[in-house]
Amino acid sequence: MPVIELTAYPGKILGPIAKILGWIMSGIYDIIYNLSGGTIDSIPLAIVIMTLLIYMCLLPLTIKQQKFSKLSQKMQPEIQAIQAKYKNRKDQESMMAMNQETQLVYQKYGVSMTGSCVQLLIQTPILLALYRVFYNIPAYVGSIKSSYTTLVDGIISTNGFTEKLSEMMEGFNTVTSSGLNASNVAETFAGAGSEAQRNFIIDILYKLPSAAWNSTAEGVKTLAEQFPNLQDAISGTMERMSHYNYMFGLNISDTPFSIIRENVGSHWGFVFLAALIPVISYLTQVVNIKLMPTTASADSNDAMARQMKSMNTIMPLFSLFLCFTVPVGLGVYWVASSVVRAVQQFIINKHFEKIDLDELILQNQEKAKKKREKLGISEEQIRQAAQINTKSIGSKANTNVSTANQELELEKAKSMKSTAKPGSLAAKANLVQDFNQRNNH
Repeated sequence: MPVIELTAYPGKILGPIAKILGWIMSGIYDIIYNLSGGTIDSIPLAIVIMTLLIYMCLLPLTIKQQKFSKLSQKMQPEIQAIQAKYKNRKDQESMMAMNQETQLVYQKYGVSMTGSCVQLLIQTPILLALYRVFYNIPAYVGSIKSSYTTLVDGIISTNGFTEKLSEMMEGFNTVTSSGLNASNVAETFAGAGSEAQRNFIIDILYKLPSAAWNSTAEGVKTLAEQFPNLQDAISGTMERMSHYNYMFGLNISDTPFSIIRENVGSHWGFVFLAALIPVISYLTQVVNIKLMPTTASADSNDAMARQMKSMNTIMPLFSLFLCFTVPVGLGVYWVASSVVRAVQQFIINKHFEKIDLDELILQNQEKAKKKREKLGISEEQIRQAAQINTKSIGSKANTNVSTANQELELEKAKSMKSTAKPGSLAAKANLVQDFNQRNNH
């Protein structure tokens, strides 16, 4: 398998993850191609299989997250009661008491307060890195990169190729995943070595729309017009691309918006297919939201419930509009991932319908107990520590209340002393008190 040496995403966190996923993606593509004897040469199919494989590997984490969501729903009334109890008490002792009681509720149900965070911390970088792979396929799939070799060699040997590429990028409004555009391509090529230049050219070729590969394009010079001596290399590359980079006649490097714009009035079938991808992305997002469990209150006046309702409306619409502006390949990934998640969620929901939550709570408590025993912490120690902490907090609170009451009584006494009428019983008592205080000192 060829070594990844193109302009892959350079991020310190997502970059290495994307390279590993890219290696897997390249392997899937090559396996499909070889097993079919070269008859199945499809990046979209590899994207679908890769998405399915990743989500199957993440399934155990998804189930754990769903368990936490189910238990959170059951815990919510108790958590809300604790929050209401300390709603207007912001002093340190009250906050400590609230945290203590909240932690005891989590222990009661056998879950961690960070139960859902761990799964998200693992899943999110993987899914974001997968997005990077699908956005720049040649940088990760060696077989796709090699399909451009002959054409790239011919372009580099052409005088003034940098200016020709820059003119094409400007005409077709092309921007590569590595940040190349018409305004900086000349400067970038001037400071790059030969291998880097080859990689940049492949980036450009992969991002050029289908119109740039046609024999003619209105108002803009195509590859054939810019490099007339490379007709055979251009035709050969186009032939190979027509297999691996197309799905139902759509170039997965093009955006649905550009496909619709180029085919309105001539090829309505392509217009329909291009528009169908964002629509399916929207519908599958809606289905996912309907299937997902919610931990928010059902009360329409609850702020969190209103916020979640707004997000559930906005996110599918965001997916719909964004899908028109990103390459079709990314749209295929979003649709595939949404379908896989929907199927998984449906199965998980059916599974949880058969689960006794009380039994699940007991199992979680037993697991937590075993973990604590491995750390050398007994249940009796935890119980005693909780009692000590609670007593300490209560003692501090009582002491503060007692001190505050004493100060209040003294203030009242001072007030009464200053307002006592001459010759009254209170005035005579004050004289006796002053005499005792002077003698005691």
